[in-house]
Parts: sequence; C-alpha cells; structure tokens
Amino acid sequence: MNLFEHIGRFILMIGSAFKKPEKWKVLWKNFIHEINSIGISSLSIVALLSLFMGAVMVIQTASNIDSVLIPDYTVGFATRQSMILEFSSTMICLILAGKVGSNIASEIGTMRLTEQIDALEVMGVNSINHLVLPKILASLFIFPFIVLISMGLGLIGGGLIGTQAGIITLEKYIMGLQYYFEPFSITYSLFKTLFFAFFIATIPSYFGYYVNPSGGALEVGKSGTKSVVASSMVILLINLIITYFMLL
Repeated sequence: MNLFEHIGRFILMIGSAFKKPEKWKVLWKNFIHEINSIGISSLSIVALLSLFMGAVMVIQTASNIDSVLIPDYTVGFATRQSMILEFSSTMICLILAGKVGSNIASEIGTMRLTEQIDALEVMGVNSINHLVLPKILASLFIFPFIVLISMGLGLIGGGLIGTQAGIITLEKYIMGLQYYFEPFSITYSLFKTLFFAFFIATIPSYFGYYVNPSGGALEVGKSGTKSVVASSMVILLINLIITYFMLL
C-alpha cells in the first residue's frame, strides 16, 4: 500500500471516529480512562525531563555568555524562550509520541489480533468511534495542560540550578523571565500542541487498527514502531508549517 492509499484510509478512519456515539455515557467513561492512561501517567516523565532540561539550558546559556556587554538576565530570558517556544511543546510531544503512541498502537493492535474488534463489529458497535474518539478527545484536553506544566517546571528547574550553583541571582533570573514577555508565545505553543495531540492519538490508532492479524505479536510490535516514526515526522512537519505562518 502506497502513501496516498494510507492517507485515504486514514481520512476515512477519522470520519468514522467522529460519528455520533451510540452511548454518550460509554464515551464519557472511556474519555476519563484515556485521560489517565494518556495524560496523568505521563506526568512523571514530563516533570523529570522538564526540570533537567530547564537546568541544562541555564548552564549552557551561562557558559556561552563571554561578554560583559551581555546582561546576566539574558540567562533567564533565553531559558524562557527555549522552554515556551520549542521544548515544552515540540520536544515533549515528540517524547509522548514515543511513549503514548506505542501504547495506543499496541493496545488497539492487540485487540485486532485477539479479535476483540471483530466482536465489537458483530455487536453492531462502531469500533473506530468506540476506540479512537475517546483517545482523540482526551489528548486534545490533557496535552495543553501537560505542556503548561512542562513550561513551569522547566523554568523552576533552571532557577534552582542557576541560584544554587551561583550562576545567576534569583532576582536577575526572574528579571530575565519577565523581560519582554509576550503572551502570544504561550498561545503559539498551545495552538501547535493541539495539532500534535490530534496526530499522536490518531496515527498510532490507525496503525494499530489496521495491523495485519496474520503477523501475530511481531506485527503488533512493528505497528508500534511505525506509528512512532510516522507521528514524529508529522509533528516535525506541522511544527515547521505553524512556526512559519505564526512567527514570521
């Protein structure tokens, strides 16, 4: 199957996913479950990565400032811009594409392998709507909060290492965080996060749903790998397009 056939089948899957649910109560229950599975379970790794990356950014920025003409608060300014504009949105979503995406593909692929999806179809249930829609809605809901948490923790991590290591005073660091701050930067990051969240939920669902059951468990593993690669490529492409049109 070539790329255009995959895209066509992917679009058809999205159309089926957004059909009216047969039971809103079931959708709500699955939605809450996916929030925990997709979002809450990822907070620990996001928090750890954000704290350390904020700290690394402060150290790297300070180590590259070798002119007395550059004010100290530049460290806080550069850390803020890096965390808000790129790391907390794009990099965190790339990481989640690996963690969350592989889980989604494996989960749905295993259901296809064990004929659970066929059983849903026999019962007259729209299996794509039942399995994929809650994941899409949960991702769109929880990912912006995850990104905001990452931003905050990254700036905190940078401040901790900066002050404790004697790199910069807390006053100068906060001054840098406040210097020429534009709320649009957060809007830009959250806007592209919504696109990332949508594809992190749908691309792995596609590879999992259409896995070849004759391939067994090995094919399920391959579908997880394919979904991570495809999701990452789409995220990078969308990041380029949105950045071009929103920041230039």
